[in-house]
Amino acid sequence: MKKGFYFLFVLTLISISSFAQSEERSIIEELNSSKWGQGNVKVLQDEAINGLLGIRQETDTTKKFGHVDPNAEFVRVKGFKIQVFSGNNQQRSKREAESKQAQVRSAFPELETVVSFHSPFWRLRVGNFLKSDEAEAVLKEMKKTFPSFGREMYVVPDVVKRPVE
Repeated sequence: MKKGFYFLFVLTLISISSFAQSEERSIIEELNSSKWGQGNVKVLQDEAINGLLGIRQETDTTKKFGHVDPNAEFVRVKGFKIQVFSGNNQQRSKREAESKQAQVRSAFPELETVVSFHSPFWRLRVGNFLKSDEAEAVLKEMKKTFPSFGREMYVVPDVVKRPVE
């Protein structure tokens, strides 16, 4: 008799907790709600962002993401680039990165090239790839085209541009 009572009691608690959690709130609503003893947070944002929260973004793998139309709108997402050059000699590294950038642009005009300086390194990174295997395929072609750059080139995680559809 007692076991039946405990079973019924636990079942009631479970059903009550599931009804209490049925109200779905966005993360922003949850952050903006006031909770005793936890302080207050106020998140201000554009209404367009509310429509994007919690929506799974599907990626179209039929397109090549190594190329981004400079006139198109894009978003920045986590992805991969090919690092072609990295050097920390302040007198030569910038010139070398720009020289290699010109060579890569002439051989692969469809790929975006970016020379950047993050102290103390000058870097040349190429492409905008969502998947590492896409970057690896282009890397193989680049190593064939530029065998002298070969040991220096590799795929690195980076923030990449993705066209807005």
